[in-house]
Amino acid sequence: MGKRITVQRRGKGTSVYKAPSHRYIGEIKYRVYDSREKEGAVSGRILDIICNPAASAPVVEVQFEDGEKRLLLASEGIGVGNEIFCGSAAKIARGNILPLSKIPEGTPIHNIENKPGDGGRFVRSSGAYGLLIAHEAGKSVVQLPSGELKSIDSRCRATIGIVAGGGRRDKPILKAGKMWHMLKPKAKYWPIVRKVKMNPVAHPHGGGSGHPGKPTCVSRSTPPGRKVGLIAARRTGRK
Repeated sequence: MGKRITVQRRGKGTSVYKAPSHRYIGEIKYRVYDSREKEGAVSGRILDIICNPAASAPVVEVQFEDGEKRLLLASEGIGVGNEIFCGSAAKIARGNILPLSKIPEGTPIHNIENKPGDGGRFVRSSGAYGLLIAHEAGKSVVQLPSGELKSIDSRCRATIGIVAGGGRRDKPILKAGKMWHMLKPKAKYWPIVRKVKMNPVAHPHGGGSGHPGKPTCVSRSTPPGRKVGLIAARRTGRK
């Protein structure tokens, strides 16, 4: 018998597919939204800029005035020694963290919370930013980098500016080995071989000189070893 199919090997959880969490530097989340931030602002000083193997964007280590240290996403244009502010009374300046209700329309923002206090969920990759489009009753409309308009609770926080590390993909890869090293820290399975090019023992679509030889649609109740391809597809082909 050949190797198990990819989904079975991934589910087994070997070191090939397991994320190297021992190399990750920690959670990148906002501080707890307390009364000081709701009524005013808390200042913090940037101690260091750190490369984060788990993500594409660099991370800053911030020490706040109450002594708490926190890892935050780096905003484009900020550096070591700069001061940032968190809270509803903070100014609209690069790197500051404010609730959406206090941010003017048309401002570029990133690391946007999905629910108040969750620490940041949207727009976290390098060079990305969203735009605050409008304020409604208790909601704020944000345009994500994909162009999608999303309505979010106005109490959710966001950081002013663009995520640092932009232009990362402008430099050409040039060779396969470099791509392998880029994806290795994130536990991405690469290179990916087309399943129709495998042997019959390695995948249900294998064999047949590069053609599956049978429909690639399978039933929802198909057993795990055969549940590959178009699972319970309603339709196939181009529209």
